[in-house]
Amino acid sequence: MKSVKYCIQHPSHFLLWIAFVFKNFFPDMLYLKIVYRARFGCKLNLNNPKGFNEKLNWLKLYNQNHIYTVLADKFAVKQYVKKTIGEKYVVPCYGVWKSFDEIEFSKLPQQFVLKTNHDSSGAVICLDKSKFDYQGKRTFFNKVLKRNWFYQLREWPYKNIPHQILAEQYLDDGTGTELRDYKFWCFNGVPKVMYITNKGKEIYENFYDMDFKPLDIDHGFPRKTPEYAMPSHFGEMKKLASQLSKGFPFIRVDFFLIKENVYFGEFTFYDWGGMKPLNKKWEERAGTWINLSMIRR
Repeated sequence: MKSVKYCIQHPSHFLLWIAFVFKNFFPDMLYLKIVYRARFGCKLNLNNPKGFNEKLNWLKLYNQNHIYTVLADKFAVKQYVKKTIGEKYVVPCYGVWKSFDEIEFSKLPQQFVLKTNHDSSGAVICLDKSKFDYQGKRTFFNKVLKRNWFYQLREWPYKNIPHQILAEQYLDDGTGTELRDYKFWCFNGVPKVMYITNKGKEIYENFYDMDFKPLDIDHGFPRKTPEYAMPSHFGEMKKLASQLSKGFPFIRVDFFLIKENVYFGEFTFYDWGGMKPLNKKWEERAGTWINLSMIRR
């Protein structure tokens, strides 16, 4: 009875639930409009988008370049990054397989990371191969390999990636398992905002400008205190982000900093799927940085 009353009082949330349950069957535009209204409390304006997240969702529908599939593929992107900024910035890969049972564990080191190339789920970290839960991880990866992340929020680059599992070198930045990500918002080759987040159970996000001054941006996650010190290779990361982001109206470029070595993390075309509201000031300001006129429709 309570659930019925809630649905009557909050029809947009009920519609959102319906959309998620039957997400594979909804047309892309309709699905995005439903999710956007539920998340932001207002209509998604695709005829004249202004805000940051509004423009990200416009890009999902009208900027579908085949190269995005390569760049979103966590294995295929390695070759692109090698050619663009150099092999030293690429996390070493031990192998790639179509199924869990094909993985040659005997050839892997004691510590490694397993992840799929097509999904946005968490990576599996192995710190001791003798204690690795093979059966549990087989079940996990068999499930993930069947999932197409595109249908979650219609992030087009994920749609046509061939599903695989890859093993990478385990990275340790000295903070334990909470590996820090340095994420740069870039606009056609110009990085303007960076935020630091962690890989732990509780997410923190601290935003900074390109002089490493704190910014009052947040996705609803708490800010880590005290503030982070400027990363030792901040200037290098800015330069690399600029090189990697040229030609894209918006792209997020992620890095890791491991023992004074910078490693490319991943590309993201729609920060948090374009569905994490910012405050009004930053929705408007960041929205002005995305130039949709450079897109040929």
